[in-house]
Amino acid sequence: MRFALLASGSKGNCFLFYDENTRLMIDCGTTVKYLKSCFESLNTKISDLDAVLITHNHSDHIAQIRKFADRPVYSPVQISGIETIPVRPGGKFHVEHVTVTPLALSHDAGPTVGYILETWQNKLVYITDTGYLKDEYLPLIRGADYYILESNHDVEMLMGTSRPQYLKARIFSDTGHLCNEDCAAILEKAVTQRTRAVILAHISQEANTREAALAVSAECLRHCPGVRKDLIIAAAGQYEMIKGGDWGEETDYGSCCCTAGMEHLADLQPSEIIGS
Repeated sequence: MRFALLASGSKGNCFLFYDENTRLMIDCGTTVKYLKSCFESLNTKISDLDAVLITHNHSDHIAQIRKFADRPVYSPVQISGIETIPVRPGGKFHVEHVTVTPLALSHDAGPTVGYILETWQNKLVYITDTGYLKDEYLPLIRGADYYILESNHDVEMLMGTSRPQYLKARIFSDTGHLCNEDCAAILEKAVTQRTRAVILAHISQEANTREAALAVSAECLRHCPGVRKDLIIAAAGQYEMIKGGDWGEETDYGSCCCTAGMEHLADLQPSEIIGS
């Protein structure tokens, strides 16, 4: 299993998944120019994709969907002008030999889902854009090899921004986004010895920092029994490609990451937070 997080944040989101002969994309909300550049660098073509999985209908997740209209598009919501295959929470389906399980999320966009992607060997969980995660999903996501999980905002930073109060309330609400502490609490219950990497995603550029998100989750996981000491924890940038999984020497978790065993993370400067 290999994956590449191409973009993550309020300006656009896109994720590519590779396993043997299967190629999947989750969301396509960034610019055409940026997507084209990323696809070229990964030696991937639109025609290579076996399916496109949509999480919800906000523009930062579907802005370029028409570029991929000739691929099978799975979505929890109908998209104007696009033929979609409906997905429902808990309704497993298969794309080639990959088992896909949609999870109902809580976001102010109508039906919104996260996805569990499983092969005979690996399991990946992709969850962003939700105010909370149902407790009933914790057993389903537990023990994945890889997590891409939202760590959107620092509550104090959010409340200190110049954003209107209604917008702060929306983001903080159960139909908004996960804060750093809520993300860490989910990871504490989900990560096991099997887990190899965690990518903190959809990080706010105004109400959070990558270092703050990283510090909260890393500190939480560092003290969890059974978590492997070489677990990689990375914080995604808006337009920084993160390549994870079995890329060999080409694997690149970016410039803002650490391992669960690293001590005194909060005392490090951003340039020193480098994964092994």
